[in-house]
Amino acid sequence: MSVAQFREVNPVLPVRSVRDAVLYYTEKLGFRLLFQDDPQDPRYAAIERGSVRLHLQWHDPESFRDGVDTASLRFVIDDVDALFAEYQDKGVFHQRTALEDTEWGLSLIHISEPTRRRGI
Repeated sequence: MSVAQFREVNPVLPVRSVRDAVLYYTEKLGFRLLFQDDPQDPRYAAIERGSVRLHLQWHDPESFRDGVDTASLRFVIDDVDALFAEYQDKGVFHQRTALEDTEWGLSLIHISEPTRRRGI
């Protein structure tokens, strides 16, 4: 009997506004829209960049709690310095964003998608 192999992950991210999240990911982060359920008032959409695919799903703003109902994703990037440079002039980072080199040999950038922040 063969064993099923997992080939990729498609995280579904809760967002307050699917429309605003799609705009952020496509206009700021370089993703492209694959589909959305309603062009005027989407409640579900999928986006991708390279081999990375994300799904965005509307959630009631009342269901968000500071730091509890948020997803954290780690992407493997072949040239994190180039990505940091690409995003530098697009208003993606907050004031304290910097490339972080970890003691275990990774370079990290922390990005918080604005429609997931409280008050947006």
